[in-house]
Amino acid sequence: MRIKKGDSVLVISGDEKGGKGKVLKIFPKSGQVIVEGVNFVKKHFRGRKTGEQSRIVTKEAPVHISSVALVCPKCGQSTRVAKMKLQDGRRARVCKKCGEMIEG
Repeated sequence: MRIKKGDSVLVISGDEKGGKGKVLKIFPKSGQVIVEGVNFVKKHFRGRKTGEQSRIVTKEAPVHISSVALVCPKCGQSTRVAKMKLQDGRRARVCKKCGEMIEG
C-alpha cells in the first residue's frame, strides 16, 4: 500500500469527494482507510442496564483506498506515488508531480 497512517489524503470519488484529512487507520486486507473528518456514520446504541440512556454516536467509517489520493507535503497537490530504490537498499516514496521524497 502506498498510503500510510498519518498521511494527508484527498478523497477523489464518492459522496465525500473533495474532503481532506489525515489517515487514522488502515485495513490492508479489505483495502480500506479511515480518514479524519470524512465519511461520518451514525451508530445507535440501546441502553442495556436500568437507568442507562440510549444514544447515537457519530464516527468515521472506512473509505476504499482507491477513492483517496495522497497529498504531497512539499507541493500541496494530490499526487500518485512512485517507489524509488535508495543507495542503501531501502525503498522510498516519491511524489510524481514535484519529485520530492515523501517521509514515512
